[in-house]
Amino acid sequence: MEKHLHIIALNIPYPADYGGVYDLFYKLPALQNEGVNIHLHCFTKDRDEQTELNKYCVEVFYYKRDMSAKKLFSKLPYIVASRSDEQLSQRLLKDDYPIFMEGVHCTYITNDERFANRKKFVRIHNIENEYYKNLYKYSGNIKNKIYYLFESKQLLRYEKSLAKNATAYWAATYKDTQYYRKKLECETMDYLPLFLPDWKVQIEEGFGSYCLYHGDLSVEENEFAVKWLFKHVFSKLKMPVVVAGKNPSKKLTAVVEANKYGCMIANPDENQMQDVISKAHVNVLPSFNSTGIKIKLLNALYNGRHCVVNDEMIDGVPLESICHVVNTPNEFVESISMLYHQPFTAKEIDLRKKCLSEEFSNQTNAKQMVRWIWETFA
Repeated sequence: MEKHLHIIALNIPYPADYGGVYDLFYKLPALQNEGVNIHLHCFTKDRDEQTELNKYCVEVFYYKRDMSAKKLFSKLPYIVASRSDEQLSQRLLKDDYPIFMEGVHCTYITNDERFANRKKFVRIHNIENEYYKNLYKYSGNIKNKIYYLFESKQLLRYEKSLAKNATAYWAATYKDTQYYRKKLECETMDYLPLFLPDWKVQIEEGFGSYCLYHGDLSVEENEFAVKWLFKHVFSKLKMPVVVAGKNPSKKLTAVVEANKYGCMIANPDENQMQDVISKAHVNVLPSFNSTGIKIKLLNALYNGRHCVVNDEMIDGVPLESICHVVNTPNEFVESISMLYHQPFTAKEIDLRKKCLSEEFSNQTNAKQMVRWIWETFA
């Protein structure tokens, strides 16, 4: 029997140039290798159509997100309402293939009675109401804060109802899995690790040259993290610090370069970013949002040396054995100071290999998805 699967993506998943699309993109070749015929439906705001996706899918469709103000007054969260499209619904109704929705964002059809009897699966990337609550907390823009708070409240109501509207759900962290099972009473929630690039732990022993924070710097939480580090941690250290990532604001660049040891690398391409990570000695990655899993942490663990993180960064994923976990500014300062003069060893490399290979395997994850969709919930 041929296996066909509709996948609704919250964004065009190629190029995989930011953390939010890694799981979306690397899932495609993994499922294709398991004999799945993928019918991909992509929503987009500002990304271009990509012929590369045709290599992994039997067909690819693109839909423009409706970003109009009227969607703000919908009964649904904006991230959901702006991804409603009748043309998509009509295409899905032409057959009875199972439907896989990437994120809460893409679950509009779960509210449509025409799909009541379809097999519907949801990938949970974050506990979205908590994610938006944290964006509200750390945003410095009053208009954004109002939107984030309103969206958080909308999402809390929506996620409660969503937990009963699909066939099954798969979260990317153990913490998010338990949230759906216990708080939202979702009995068909399971844990499914992230799909990642074909990373191998190929870290050189010895020393790198600087401390590093990297991430999408246009995200307000990441901007807050960089400012927090320079105010409370790097201001007390006398060692080179590099910040690298997408679209940093002028204010953030000024904060970094005001420190005599600070350097901003704006908009590195993928090869440049990997080079920056490989040459760092201490990756410093605090998080102020404990939902979901941070690709930047996994990138640093596969490709970088020492990683100093806080509880929020590793909450819900079993990676504490290969990270240095601290929480207060003084603990960050002390840990970085110690590690900066401590070589990265072969023993630490072996521990990384063991831990990461046990937790992340695209082939294993794809096989598990196939079993769930065409056996467990057939």
